[in-house]
Amino acid sequence: MEWLSAAADDPEQCRQTWAEDPRIPCLLATGRHFDVVSVHERLGLEMFDRLLRSGMPFGPSMIDRKVQRVGFFLGSQSRETFTHYLGRETSCPPPHRYLGEGAVVVVPGPMPLSFDRYQWLRAPMRRPAANPLRPVALATALVASAEVLARIDRFDDVYPTPYAAVNALPGEMPNGAG
Repeated sequence: MEWLSAAADDPEQCRQTWAEDPRIPCLLATGRHFDVVSVHERLGLEMFDRLLRSGMPFGPSMIDRKVQRVGFFLGSQSRETFTHYLGRETSCPPPHRYLGEGAVVVVPGPMPLSFDRYQWLRAPMRRPAANPLRPVALATALVASAEVLARIDRFDDVYPTPYAAVNALPGEMPNGAG
């Protein structure tokens, strides 16, 4: 957490706070040591799962349970790369916030408990390296996860009742077919 506390306006105070109570969240500036892509919780959890299961490269990730947002950390000054690859994936990007220079983010303490408002989904082990694949993976996962959720949301429209689902089945196939 040494590198993370370095992003605080007063790094020593941040480290002291965390030494006294490792559950306390801290307000940190983005853009100096890291940037954050923030999305709604439902989309963020789908993205997190997709990134994890696929083995795609990604850094620390956190959740704010009260405002229902998930934040994905990138190396600082990754906006241009992230935006470029997001544009290659879709002409209509899913809702997200890119927090770079001039923004701030509240991060969990080093050891939050499961019922804390701020929690790490993937805790930081070290400062996110300038890995050019991380913004690409995050842009790809953002678009893919939004598409999956949109398809799931359409399910109730297509099949509002079990009868509608059964009605949509193809008719009986003649003997010997298939």
